[in-house]
Amino acid sequence: MYLDVTHLKEFYDLPLGRMLRVLVGSRVKMLWPEMHGQSLLGIGYAAPYLRPYLKKTNRVFAGMPAAQGVVKWPREVEVPNKAFLMEDSQLPFPDSCIDRILLVHSLEMAGQPGALLDEVYRVLSPGGRVIVIVPNRRGAWARSEVSPFGYGRPYSRPQLDNFLSNHHLSVVSREEALFVPPTNSRMVLKNARSFERLGAVAWSAFAGLLVTEAEKQVYRGIPMKASHVTRVLRPVFLPNGKTAGAQAMNGHSRQQEGTFANEGES
Repeated sequence: MYLDVTHLKEFYDLPLGRMLRVLVGSRVKMLWPEMHGQSLLGIGYAAPYLRPYLKKTNRVFAGMPAAQGVVKWPREVEVPNKAFLMEDSQLPFPDSCIDRILLVHSLEMAGQPGALLDEVYRVLSPGGRVIVIVPNRRGAWARSEVSPFGYGRPYSRPQLDNFLSNHHLSVVSREEALFVPPTNSRMVLKNARSFERLGAVAWSAFAGLLVTEAEKQVYRGIPMKASHVTRVLRPVFLPNGKTAGAQAMNGHSRQQEGTFANEGES
């Protein structure tokens, strides 16, 4: 079940939301440092993590599910709107036209996550990549309601990898984020970067988020050469004690007997 877009928008205006924007956004930028000349589509509520790419490419889009609602993005009046309303099972794009897709507050909220990944695969260009950010089932953020990551279905690492693989998306990179405790404490927010560095070493398995990058798998049939001939052997029943040579000789003898009989009749 999707959260309302106004609640998501208000959360990312809070100090905790701004902290998440920095910590999680740094993981995304580490995986995709360059976007020049490429198209980027965000699905769910990915707007806070799309903003750094606005200056790198003008082909940035923010798809927001109908069950969630949509708001204008970017907020600046002078900047053209790049947000649109969408359905999980029907993205308004032709096949193989998007280079990069970012899923945030999306896969864990979707009513039909399989149909969503099918659409992601369809619109991705050959060799295109997707980053999926979901709550970690073992992490504390999936059990806390202080952020939107405490809602929806959390995933374990094997579950997410298998889910992507079943939809022909090959995992190429695995990252974790949010080792900070899920709290609004000013002390924690002030030292968020220190908590993040410490957590990555001390309790990496209990990260709040799984950040997974996957690539679109493209299969191509290999045509068979015309000169290549495949022989198919058909089994032949032989009575007990008979060999192929004996059967051939018997057949030859029967043929001769038939010839002699015809000559006698004539």
